[in-house]
Amino acid sequence: MAIVPTGTATSAAFGGSIDLAEQKVFVYVGGCSRPTPYFASANARGISVFAFDTETATATLVATQAGIENPTFLAAAADGATLYATSEVMEWNEGLISAYRINPASGKLAYINRQSALGGITAHASLDRSGRNLLLANYMMLPETELPNQSVAVFPIRADGGLAPASASAAHPGKGHDPARQDRSHAHCVLATPDNRHVVVSDLGIDRLVTYRLDSVAGTLEKAGETALPPGSGPRHFVFHPSKPFAYVVNELGSTVASLAFDAETGSFTVLDVTPTVAESARSGNHCSEIRLGPDGRFLYVANRGHDSLSIFTIGDDGIARLRSTVASGGRTPRHFAFAPDGRTLAVANQDSDRIALFAVDPDDGGLSHLGQDIAVGTPTAVCFVTIPGPA
Repeated sequence: MAIVPTGTATSAAFGGSIDLAEQKVFVYVGGCSRPTPYFASANARGISVFAFDTETATATLVATQAGIENPTFLAAAADGATLYATSEVMEWNEGLISAYRINPASGKLAYINRQSALGGITAHASLDRSGRNLLLANYMMLPETELPNQSVAVFPIRADGGLAPASASAAHPGKGHDPARQDRSHAHCVLATPDNRHVVVSDLGIDRLVTYRLDSVAGTLEKAGETALPPGSGPRHFVFHPSKPFAYVVNELGSTVASLAFDAETGSFTVLDVTPTVAESARSGNHCSEIRLGPDGRFLYVANRGHDSLSIFTIGDDGIARLRSTVASGGRTPRHFAFAPDGRTLAVANQDSDRIALFAVDPDDGGLSHLGQDIAVGTPTAVCFVTIPGPA
């Protein structure tokens, strides 16, 4: 499958006209840079910055931002002005979240500031829909008696893109079905709902989605409820459908995807279906990682570590994700992946191959075709595309 030139993309399959002719696209790659028991290697040197050509799907190294420990997850402001990076360090009671200014011409990063994450093993970050707050999830592995032990935290974003100290945080008590992996809370993903009235946290340790009411102006959280998933599922990451009242959770321990109906008024969920991501024979050695919807919401993608594949699901009118096919991930241990801004390229961070595999995305059937022009980078764990707007 060839990459379609994207100076001006008009395919309805990708949401209409997309003009990238005057824009710049950069790819930021975070990774493990400090030896950690649950990572096989630590070959990252910081945050790698690549210029990305959307017409040819090629990446050119621009710079490497050092001075940060284990930047294993990245999130960018919608305007492309700022990048935020977690520091996930095993021994620390408190991870870090760092803010960097993005140079719009070169893509290079300039440090702004950092804040304590208020919990250890800082695993995920996202911005609320208003862009006023950064949301943070801490996986945590120390005993609950070790402070500060906060599962989720909210950080107001300053006018310069830097981070103010946390304005709200909360802990998740409890444990799950699996004594080895669910001995306590392990928050793994945090997202604002599409209307920005709630914040939802997937907690692998307690098999729950925990919902909070969000005041985006004050940066505060108020507990609203929980949604239970099957015992031992281990919910890791989740996504909201871009136009319909559905959400999808990838369960790391169960190697399944849960399709959920979403009630925007209450921020609650109803489980519609749970389906495996791989064959039964492969599930015992597999641990799911990332989940993403294609740009138009017709196809769902999940990464399988161990099976080292990407599962492709179709989304029915009833909102249920149904497995259609799997393809090899192009390397070992696909921890994360992201779509390029035009939706036509998928970049897969194969953590234990020191490589990001690039796939062409078929706009008609959602299929993936390995392009064979991968990006070499040490122990990649997160991929973040950033578009710099062109002249007005």
